[in-house]
Amino acid sequence: MKLFPFLSLFILITFVSCAQKQQVEKAKTDKATTTTTSSIEKIEKSKEEWKSMLTPQQFEVLREQGTERSFSGKYWDNKETGTYYCAGCELPLFTPTTKYKSGTGWPSFWEPIHENSVETEVDNKYGWTRTEVHCARCEGHLGHIFEDGPKPTGLRYCINSVSLTFEKKSDADAKKKDE
Repeated sequence: MKLFPFLSLFILITFVSCAQKQQVEKAKTDKATTTTTSSIEKIEKSKEEWKSMLTPQQFEVLREQGTERSFSGKYWDNKETGTYYCAGCELPLFTPTTKYKSGTGWPSFWEPIHENSVETEVDNKYGWTRTEVHCARCEGHLGHIFEDGPKPTGLRYCINSVSLTFEKKSDADAKKKDE
């Protein structure tokens, strides 16, 4: 009878281990099926090259899939007209026309600037499944996509400010567009 608790524990550990292995295999399959393909040429750099060109916070978020604190980034409340670019490779990603105030403390957009500007993959970190969004060119981590956004897409691209740079549209450019 003294072996029963140990046998039960062994069976439980085996079951959990098998379930985790199945989750990993499913995530690999999901990644293959949910990653958006694009015609954008990839940029590949070594870890050392990325570290030398990015700030420590940019490296943590873009290359190590970190997250900045909510309401701490410089773009969460930006209302200027212009273009948001990837901080790693300067690929155009979002425009203010699709930006909205989600109340989360991160810049939120309902759609990227071009369908192939970003790619997605399943993220099973921290015990729940989310959809990670990353730059299609340098594969830098930008944030996550959630299905609680506004119309017309119903999506919320929740993006770290540190993953972005912003180029303000000059008054002259705005005037040319109006003409």
